[in-house]
Formats: sequence, C-alpha cells, structure tokens
Amino acid sequence: MKNKKIAIVTPGGDAPGMNACIRAVVRRAICSGFEVAGVMNGYQGLIDEILIKMDARTVSGIIQHGGTVLKSSRCAQIKTPAGLSKAVQTLKKNKIAHLVVIGGDGSIKAAEKISKNSIPVVCIPASIDNDVFGTDETIGFDTAIDTAVDAIDKIRDTATSFDRVFIVEVMGREHGFLAAEIGLASGAEFVLVPEIKYDINKISDELKKDQKKKKISAIIVFAEGCGDAKKVAKQIFDCTGIDVKMSNLGYIQRGGNPSARSRNLASRFGNASVDLISRGYKNRVIVLHKGEIKSLSIQKVISGKKKINIGTLKLVEKLAV
Repeated sequence: MKNKKIAIVTPGGDAPGMNACIRAVVRRAICSGFEVAGVMNGYQGLIDEILIKMDARTVSGIIQHGGTVLKSSRCAQIKTPAGLSKAVQTLKKNKIAHLVVIGGDGSIKAAEKISKNSIPVVCIPASIDNDVFGTDETIGFDTAIDTAVDAIDKIRDTATSFDRVFIVEVMGREHGFLAAEIGLASGAEFVLVPEIKYDINKISDELKKDQKKKKISAIIVFAEGCGDAKKVAKQIFDCTGIDVKMSNLGYIQRGGNPSARSRNLASRFGNASVDLISRGYKNRVIVLHKGEIKSLSIQKVISGKKKINIGTLKLVEKLAV
C-alpha cells in the first residue's frame, strides 16, 4: 500500500464509546504501519481543514470517557456540493488514503458521498439510537440504556410513593429501538414508539383496570418521535382523572462513562476497521451480526431500513400485569 495515511472523524451526535473506538483505530493503525490524522469538529473540520496528528499517546486515558476527544458538530454544509467538494479537497490535499467515519446513519450517508470522490471510507456505527441498518448494535446503545434505566429506577420510587403515573421521554426521533429496550429493562407498563400508532383510549382503559387491581403507579416510556408528551399526559388525565407527571431525560442519555459492553464493542469495531483497510477493502460498514464482527457495503447499509423488534414491545406488555 503506497499511501498509508488514515484520517478519523466523529461527525453527528456523540455516543459513549466513541473515544474507545478512536483509541482502537489509532493504536491498531500504528501497529499496522499507518500514519493517523484526527479531524476536529466532525465534517466541519474537513471543510475548515482542521486536522491533528495522532499517535499512541494522543489516545492515552480516553477509553473511559464519554463524548469524543475529536469533538463534533452538526454540519449542514457537508450536504451541499460546495461543502462536499471542500471536504474532499482537504482529504486529498493532506494525502489521506482512507477515511474512518465513526457515527450514525446520517454520518454514514455523508461518508458514502465522500467515497464517490475517490476517497475510500470505512464506517463504524456509533449512535445511542441503534438505528443503523445491518448491525445488531451500535456503539453507545448499551450505555444509553443503562443511563436511562438508572434514571427511571429513581423516578419509579417517586411514582410508587405518590401513586402516580409518569411519562418518561427518551431519545428516538424516528425509531423506538432505545425506548423498547429501556422499557423492558425498567419494567415499564407501556412503551410508545414512532413506528407504531398508539391509542390513548386503550392506554387509559388499561390504567383504569390497574387501579381496580390496586396497581396505582405506572411508567410510560415515550420515544420523543411520538409527539408531545405533555399533551399525552393531559389526554390521559382527561380520560382517567389520574395524576400524570412528565420527565424528559434529554441529553443525559448521550453522556457519561461508556459501559464495558460499549467499550469492548468500540474496541472490536475499531480494530476491524483497520483490518479491512489493511486487506484492501473500501467503502464498507463494520457491523455486529449474531455475535460476530462483519462488514457490509456502504450502499447496502444506507439503502436498508432497520425494523423494530415487535416481540420486545409485546413482552413489555405481557409483563406489565
């Protein structure tokens, strides 16, 4: 391989475990004889040409931290021909032979456009939403579940003490993967996700039945893409007379120290990315499939649509008796 220079970028939303992945890519790349550059501030750093040299010491002591040491940003320019052209120019000017993109669905779509300009890319799925097609899990998903469940455990103490229903809003604008797993792990009575239309009357009827069974507190996990949680709380109150409180967990789900699972997945994904590059592969996405680290073409990933596990939602319902 004539040009052995890799660049790493972490665009879009941060996810716990990104730093562990950066560390793995850098150290495995150095072991394989590559030079490594880090792109600061996500895709905006490519447009503004902000690159730093990375070595084994650059990534010391970061495996346990959330966020990303390379920082990120929401870069609308990368979606424009002018922005894309500037990003490609930066990569070619700095003689980058391979770009490793650590990010979610939107980041991977932008990477695919970069790849069409003679810049080989390898993508690593990192997103608390777990919405990347082809992989069973993304970096950060496990940590986000743990963070939300810990918060809900505390909320349930209050719900039980005051005989209240709580709607707990979690992240998930378009998908309910996170909400479903949080709901199951926290013992929620209801989980509302964007993929499935919910029925306020049905929820209200179930809450009334619970009252008759002397079950007078409940947790409703509500993915943000389902609409206005405050409006839903009022609708339930109007139907039942039950006091409904609302708690939005917000960005707490994106931060914090990554779990052991998120760190280990990130380390394995990072190692696999450099392995692919070393073997001459390009324009691939690292995935976890049935416990094994594999890769798919970037075109297959961006054209696919991940489906929510209905079985998980049904299990939540069965256990909420």
